Amino acid sequence: MSEAPPEMRSWRSRLVTRVAHSYFAIARGMTIGVRAACFDAEGRVFLLRHSYVPGWHMPGGGLERRETALQALVKELREEGNLEMSGSPELFHVYFNRQTSNRDHVIFYRCRNVRQVSPKKPDMEIVESGFFALDDLPAATTPATRRRLAELSGSAPPAEFW
Repeated sequence: MSEAPPEMRSWRSRLVTRVAHSYFAIARGMTIGVRAACFDAEGRVFLLRHSYVPGWHMPGGGLERRETALQALVKELREEGNLEMSGSPELFHVYFNRQTSNRDHVIFYRCRNVRQVSPKKPDMEIVESGFFALDDLPAATTPATRRRLAELSGSAPPAEFW
């Protein structure tokens, strides 16, 4: 006997499912974020500096409730860099980000042919940003950012941890 689709299940089944998911959110809660290596038509990567952590990073952020990873990615690229993707992002890898917490994961994408619709003006969150040639990254580019770029180039295998 096959299970009925969610819209056909009884209210009891839906209630049990809701309670189980609520329990798992507390007992096994996990945070998920997105981050992307965004390349322009010249092959330069977009990096930014936050006001609250040192170093140059790739754009990204956490998923909100009822938000898909793709929706979060589009939102973060727009908010942090005024960036637009001309095609679909490529899922590269999922990392455990144990430095943030013991329950954080990062979904990492490669975005090709990204364009900046207007320069990103510094604000309370992003103090500086721009596109950089891969052989001329800012000195303060974070080790994690450098590792991700090495993985994308194929010079290192994808790691398990961010």
